[in-house]
Amino acid sequence: MTEAPAAAEARRTDPASAGASGSAGEVFRAFFKLGLTSFGGPVAHLGYFRDELVIRRRWLDERGYADLVALCQFLPGPASSQVGFSLGVLRGGLLGGLAAWTAFTLPSALLLLAFASGAGALSGPVAEGAIHGLKLVAVAVVAQAVWGMARALAPDRPRAGIAVAALFLTVFVAGSVGQVGAIALGALAGLVLCRLPPQEQAGLLAFPVSRRAGAIGLVAFALLLVVPHLLAASLQSQALALFDAFYRSGALVFGGGHVVLPLLQAEVVAPGWVGPGTFLAGYGAAQAVPGPLFTFAAYLGAVAGPAPHGVVGAAIALVAIFLPGLLLVYGMLPYWDALRTRPLAQAAMRGTNAAVVGILGSALYDPVWTSAVGNARDYAVAVLAFGLLTVGRTPPWMVVALTALGGVALALL
Repeated sequence: MTEAPAAAEARRTDPASAGASGSAGEVFRAFFKLGLTSFGGPVAHLGYFRDELVIRRRWLDERGYADLVALCQFLPGPASSQVGFSLGVLRGGLLGGLAAWTAFTLPSALLLLAFASGAGALSGPVAEGAIHGLKLVAVAVVAQAVWGMARALAPDRPRAGIAVAALFLTVFVAGSVGQVGAIALGALAGLVLCRLPPQEQAGLLAFPVSRRAGAIGLVAFALLLVVPHLLAASLQSQALALFDAFYRSGALVFGGGHVVLPLLQAEVVAPGWVGPGTFLAGYGAAQAVPGPLFTFAAYLGAVAGPAPHGVVGAAIALVAIFLPGLLLVYGMLPYWDALRTRPLAQAAMRGTNAAVVGILGSALYDPVWTSAVGNARDYAVAVLAFGLLTVGRTPPWMVVALTALGGVALALL
């Protein structure tokens, strides 16, 4: 039977449908560039992803992207890496997801492994100025993301009100409790305030993940949370103990990024595997590299004692801390895709998407603004970076480089 002209046109023009198939190599190349240039933490990463994959490459639309962000905010683990992995799965299947995670994670993991080996040192006004410039570019990236997503996802009074309410909630209730609460309240408000006629099906995300595969991912997540812990104690295996420590840290934290640091400190500093000074030095170095902050685990695995450490310890820690979040999101993808097509679910997601805008707006102030802008000169550099991104349409990697140089110039003045 010949496809209806309207359906064929929707398939050709819809960005999410256009991005429904691709290769793992294409995904790897896209995310490797992001892994080299995505400074500023998980909120900024979401801005980089949106600019490169939603706006430039048109792998999916704003609504689908916000749905993914909302899903990953609900789940424990590194939210930006989970979003990246899901985008890779959307584009290239499971191999695409693994390619996305590998490419986005590898640059910062290798840099931190090199630092652990004594190959790098971040000190002096030039290095400190460059780091400060990278914090300023994060302000511009997040501001661009908030502005663009607000126009697309909070275009009317009810959704704008939900976004503002979510901002207030996350300001007054800090941490993952405020974020998850804002998303949950946004969903409830959406059920009441955001009911619209059923939307057309174009733009829905067709993840190539079966329900059986999703169930396997969820079962694997639960088993790995229990079995290595039991085996490490009975077998007296340091490798299993190392895996278990980092897996539990990744599985039991919401929000990712800086939120995981207290758990990591309890897992590696308290038992004496890593000294407090060494731990803090690695944390400082992690601020200077692109990509996810969870790659701090590679540094900790490399310097931990007793053996395994070095490259082997870094690999164990790195895989272990990311694995629970990836298993969870992979397990949820097939169910999430079916759920979001239902009218009530669509209304809830409209409220949730608006809440995500408020959460990002809150994060724009703290920690992004408060950790970067300390005076009027900082403000001027951040505004310049924002203008280059929005008005000048300058590639993000170029803005990163120019702002880092601007940070060096400020440090030398």
